[in-house]
Amino acid sequence: MIAAAPMQTLDRFGPDASGPAPSREESLAYVRALTKGRKENFSVLSRLVPERLRDDFAAVYAFCRWADDLGDETGSDDAARSRSLELLAWWRAETARCFAGEPACHPVFIALRETAERHALPQQPFDDLVSAFEQDQRVTRYETWAQLLDYCERSANPVGHLVLRLAGERPESEGGAHGSDATFAMSDDVCSALQLINFWQDVRRDLVERDRVYMPSEETGVSAETLRGWMERPNDPEARVPYIKALRPLVQKTRAMFEGAKGLPQRLSDPALRPVVWLFGAGGMAITREVEKAGCATLWNRPTVSTARQVGLVGRAWMRSKLQRGGGA
Repeated sequence: MIAAAPMQTLDRFGPDASGPAPSREESLAYVRALTKGRKENFSVLSRLVPERLRDDFAAVYAFCRWADDLGDETGSDDAARSRSLELLAWWRAETARCFAGEPACHPVFIALRETAERHALPQQPFDDLVSAFEQDQRVTRYETWAQLLDYCERSANPVGHLVLRLAGERPESEGGAHGSDATFAMSDDVCSALQLINFWQDVRRDLVERDRVYMPSEETGVSAETLRGWMERPNDPEARVPYIKALRPLVQKTRAMFEGAKGLPQRLSDPALRPVVWLFGAGGMAITREVEKAGCATLWNRPTVSTARQVGLVGRAWMRSKLQRGGGA
């Protein structure tokens, strides 16, 4: 089964849909297909994820994918942003209905309800994600690094919290083991860094396709108008040098966040998920290295991790999973 992109199925699953609700089996098949059909740098449903958790990962991913597309795929003009806010309000209401135990008609929420009940997932991380996508419709410029981290706190960190909860981790305030708050804090660093390196990788795409600039203006002195001017002068040192000087410190800060959280996988009490979490961080570091190798000139060329490199990282994660099963480190 291949699941169509969310925006292509609004007539069937959107706010005005009137058909019968899919069954549990159909809903699970849908979230599995949606997850496997997305071309990400590293598949979230690789065979590294324990089979007992694959449907749970798929349900969480499908929620994020729908929310992300509702926020990003309507366009970038005022009418499109207004439409996104309407759709996200509907998605937020459906989330509340799901956690209130009301009947669901959307396959994502039919699948997610089981996952939420099985792992005692709170509603807040899901609401935070929707909040971040709503912010994308209202805020397209950032002045400070702190403002950017506040955005990451809602756009990225909740995903890490959900993964940790699927792994059986809990904050200390909920009876988690001593030191579990540090585990969640390290997860926040990894997830925020993943969000940030995606920004630095996609400066041009965000500007051209969505009129968004995430480079904080107070730290970089960069504006959208400046970037557009530089973008048209790919071979001009007077454009390349100041852009690279503006971006490089942001990339260095992001690298430091990845490096500071290298110990996160070994903190997990469930050894089976340590290779999965390791792969998220290793994938982010791989993108960081590609940005650095490209001289931080991402306004003109978007660095990517090669297929061979991706396969190599997945292979290393697979070996780690084998060692975990065998009682190794």
